[in-house]
Amino acid sequence: MDKEAFFHKLVTFTTAVHEVTFDLTKDVRPEGITPVQYSILEYIAVSQPVTLSQISDCKNISMPNTSRELKKLTEKNLCEKLDVAEDRRKQMIRLSDAGQAMMNKAFEQIGERFLDRIKDSSTEELEEINRALDVLQSKVFNSGK
Repeated sequence: MDKEAFFHKLVTFTTAVHEVTFDLTKDVRPEGITPVQYSILEYIAVSQPVTLSQISDCKNISMPNTSRELKKLTEKNLCEKLDVAEDRRKQMIRLSDAGQAMMNKAFEQIGERFLDRIKDSSTEELEEINRALDVLQSKVFNSGK
């Protein structure tokens, strides 16, 4: 296998993923929430509970900026911090009920757009897409974790 061509295919694929993600999430961010805050909320929603450093690493935001944005989200009652019993220096972050409701609404809109995007796919194609997603998730996106 030509590894350089294989890598370029990956780059093209990840670019397409970003473009589709933009299309699916366009205009779902609630008013009063910045793009950075929405990105943090989205990460917490799919990975909770998380630590401040996990958010910082995943979203490529400095720890001070992550902390500041998280404080704003906490003040808006969209997330909450929980002390870890085994290590009182450590805090876990999760969505509050209001934050979860907001993200559920956003994901519902995203889900409707996704279903519309694949509406003309046959059952066999949908099964193939599902298998491909499983392989990508297990072999590419979760490797090393």
